[in-house]
Amino acid sequence: MCARFTLTVGVAEVAAALGVDPSAIEAAGHRPRYNIAPTQHHFIVRERQEERQALAARWGLVNRWATDAKRAGAQINARSEDVPRRRAYRAAWEKGRRCLVPADGFFEWTGPKSARQPVWFHRPEGGLILLAGLYESWRAGADDEWRRTFTVLTTGANETVAPIYDRMPVILSPDDAAEWVYPGNAPDAVWELLRPAPESLLVGEAVSRRVNSVRNDDPACLAIEPEAELATHQGALFS
Repeated sequence: MCARFTLTVGVAEVAAALGVDPSAIEAAGHRPRYNIAPTQHHFIVRERQEERQALAARWGLVNRWATDAKRAGAQINARSEDVPRRRAYRAAWEKGRRCLVPADGFFEWTGPKSARQPVWFHRPEGGLILLAGLYESWRAGADDEWRRTFTVLTTGANETVAPIYDRMPVILSPDDAAEWVYPGNAPDAVWELLRPAPESLLVGEAVSRRVNSVRNDDPACLAIEPEAELATHQGALFS
């Protein structure tokens, strides 16, 4: 699963990479983030009338028919194989409520529960990764405002991630991302995009255990752990 991710770059760089007006990224509340956690606020990108829109959203999909937001923490990820048939995701899938979740890395963990070691997966050269998502809007009652929520789709792990975990987020190339958010594409037309990323796209680095606490969200979270890095080269970390 994808239980934490990062987006460490500023508004201008994100806007340029996404083809979105910087003011929209600012309005969505973006700032550099080093440990984005479930139920926290982030933003998504969708397309309407041939224009990309950046919209504030909370991580953890809450269905329109839900009576409260308690399910958000349980619906941060959706198995791509399940979305056409699971009630929680079927409406968003069939109605084309597809989105991009901008990130520049995500975390998985290895080691015993008493000493969980976070591993940060990201592009070797840095830069954005575009996660495939679904979104819904929800409100507690008729007089409440609509609140946008999202989930990240997952698929089987590629060879880079598999030694740590058997699932990974669906990461879209720029061309695939354009197909994913295009409203005119039927679900069947984008189904084949829900596949593991190429092995060469990502590297994994053992980073600070500060990531283990959602209270920590600063550059120190991504400090490389020298001993853990050595274990990586020896094969112990990925054993």
